[in-house]
Amino acid sequence: MQTPARADDQVVVSIEGMSKHFGDALALDDVSLSVRAGEIVAVIGPSGSGKTTLLRCINFLVAYDAGRISIDGRLIGYREQNGRLVPDSERNINQLRKRIGFVFQRFNLFPHLTVLGNLLEGPVHVLKIGRDEAVARAEEALALVGLAHKRDAYPSALSGGQQQRVGIARALCMQPDVMLFDEATSALDPELVDEVLGVMRTLADRGMTMVVVTHEIAFAREVAHRIVFMEHGRIVVDLPTRAFFDTPSPRIEQFLRRHLQAGSAPRTDLP
Repeated sequence: MQTPARADDQVVVSIEGMSKHFGDALALDDVSLSVRAGEIVAVIGPSGSGKTTLLRCINFLVAYDAGRISIDGRLIGYREQNGRLVPDSERNINQLRKRIGFVFQRFNLFPHLTVLGNLLEGPVHVLKIGRDEAVARAEEALALVGLAHKRDAYPSALSGGQQQRVGIARALCMQPDVMLFDEATSALDPELVDEVLGVMRTLADRGMTMVVVTHEIAFAREVAHRIVFMEHGRIVVDLPTRAFFDTPSPRIEQFLRRHLQAGSAPRTDLP
């Protein structure tokens, strides 16, 4: 499965001064972040810090209230009119969403479709590509995640780890510019976590641009180029991975110690 060819310094995701309220509650507060082509950014932090909301705003599954988010230089969710931002059309939003792969905590597979059928939905009905090409993409993606032999199975016949790998393959079939992972292993039994993380490592090795919300601290340290630590809806720390772990602040050291003592997989740390 090829990743899109882009200049090494190209900014794929740009977030500038973005905020989001849910009623009176401030979920995200003046967040700014950029992700370059081929970069892997791990987002960590305590429960309720805004990690999932951040991902959903990038994909405009949740509308942000202030600031700007751009994908490959194009504003998502809004357009400029007479010097101010106004809501964009759903058609334009969906055009940009095609460039963003999203892997959720839950697998969200269509239970009435086979694995292959699930993978064909997006390319055929959203991208409008021919069935033969869509099948070829699906088979390549299934081979990448180690499930070529499950193409004709239904989701009910798969383990949780297999279903999540199908979810990753489904996103890859859209050939996105960036992949967003929202706690992709949090709904899995512990023995199934490694098979999903293995697929994510493969994508990292292939140069896929990725923003990964995770509680798997060891995985983040191994794979990510940068670590973003969020708390109370703000980005508190954004550092290269080595600097983040080698010179942690007292707050970060406390957070890491708690998670490492819990085996780096605390099921209470859900966004």
